[in-house]
Amino acid sequence: MNVSHEIDLLVEEIQRLGSKNADGKFSVKFGVLFSDDRCANIFEALVGTLKAAKKKKVVDFQGELLLQGVHDNVDVILLQE
Repeated sequence: MNVSHEIDLLVEEIQRLGSKNADGKFSVKFGVLFSDDRCANIFEALVGTLKAAKKKKVVDFQGELLLQGVHDNVDVILLQE
């Protein structure tokens, strides 16, 4: 799978699992995204896809890298739909 396609799938999953925040942007907790069965089946490397999406300014989250457990409550915010 290429990176652009994975980022498109990530956008769909954030919309499916998240909700709109006060700014009208979709947001989902990293723990919710990471523990979702459908996401686990789609993404071989969710953290890598998130990092690539952040670099392309499709999503934003605090920090450089998200780790399961440690960053479960970090919001992943969708900047582009």
